[in-house]
Amino acid sequence: MTEQSKWVQITQANPDHSTWYVERFRQMAASGADVVGEARLIDAMVPRAARILDAGCGPGRHGGYLAAQGHTVVGVDVDPVLIAAAKEDFPDATWLVEDLAELDLPARGIVEPFDAILCAGNVMTFLATSTRREVLRRMARHLTHDGRAVIGFGAGRGYDFDDFLGDARAAGLVADHLLSTWDLRPAAEDSDFLVAVLRRD
Repeated sequence: MTEQSKWVQITQANPDHSTWYVERFRQMAASGADVVGEARLIDAMVPRAARILDAGCGPGRHGGYLAAQGHTVVGVDVDPVLIAAAKEDFPDATWLVEDLAELDLPARGIVEPFDAILCAGNVMTFLATSTRREVLRRMARHLTHDGRAVIGFGAGRGYDFDDFLGDARAAGLVADHLLSTWDLRPAAEDSDFLVAVLRRD
């Protein structure tokens, strides 16, 4: 049996957490905050009408933006409250409740691989430790032969950057670029955030 993610543990301990999270980003967007910077990076990396997987999509702000740009988007999240919000706010994408550690979209009828996978919002740090490498392996399986996965998360959250890169290599993913921000600033020894652009080995 797959170990429960930290996110599932948080929401079980506080059933209102997911609703709070949805409303937080709705309010930020309504106030004019930039909540789709990560998605703009992906949009610049892929051809028009690309196939994009939003892994750990939350309430759908990134996938919704990318769908509005004409891409075919599938968003996956373990939290049904977040998926319900994504379906309500961004109906032009496909939203599925699924644990990333068990990701098998062909079994759900989505057989074509993806040109890009976006995994933002510190998703990797909310995974159960025992599932991290398996999640990366499953991401790799869902990419086209020249597709790329772009994964970002912060330091100090229990997942060392070097450990992550080692897990990625073991899962069949190698780094093309290591950045410290979503606006393309290069990674440094003291960076407190990592954006890794990975391709299949």
